[in-house]
Amino acid sequence: MPPLITLLTDFGTADSYVGEVKAAIVAQAFGAQLIDITHHVPPGDLRAGQYLLSRVWERFPRGAVHIVVVDPGVGTARRALAAEAAGHYFVAPDNGLLSCLPTTTRFVELPIPPGASPTFHARDVFAPAAAQIANGTALTHLGLTIGDPLRVPLPVPHHDGTAVVGEVIYVDRFGTLVTNIPGEMVEPGVRIKVADTDAGALQRTFGDVLRGKVLAYVGSAGSVEVAVREGSAARLLGAGVGAEVRA
Repeated sequence: MPPLITLLTDFGTADSYVGEVKAAIVAQAFGAQLIDITHHVPPGDLRAGQYLLSRVWERFPRGAVHIVVVDPGVGTARRALAAEAAGHYFVAPDNGLLSCLPTTTRFVELPIPPGASPTFHARDVFAPAAAQIANGTALTHLGLTIGDPLRVPLPVPHHDGTAVVGEVIYVDRFGTLVTNIPGEMVEPGVRIKVADTDAGALQRTFGDVLRGKVLAYVGSAGSVEVAVREGSAARLLGAGVGAEVRA
């Protein structure tokens, strides 16, 4: 099986940036299988990048190399990292994007080549490092081991009496409000409230309500979500990231 490299960025697809990163990869790891997770993380949104990485990386086979670049601090003193967790490899800026990885993760600091563009480390630092890992280079040959990567984990829910209180941590392109409340923390049929709006009792799927109606359900990533059938919960409820959610 050829080496597998995934890409998760906020670059969009209107410009040449993603193509340049891929060119830098295949220049060193020709034949690698490249998989785009997404290039539409909201620009500079580190929490969204971390959330998307958290729900997808373990779905790939062991040995996969993940390029994760949402990097508003590119070119500054922030470090560049490579990491290994559960047989997966990662390259990313040291800005909290990799906070979702286990505490047993190994990290190294990547050197910045003298000729690297100070505004495009994805192409000039992370892509070459990912290619080297895909070719079998050990992390310890790429940089110095560190024990203090920046960790800024996503918020976790808490109990308030009999209620579970969490918040919206991501809004997808359908306007669905993704919360940090795991499905296993709530009972079937519990009522969900977003800010001041009652989203009703937990449903199973969109077809359980009429078109244009709000519904709460346990989504495909295992957490409680709030949506509008054939509509946008974010727009209808006027809610977004950080909105309180109570079960």
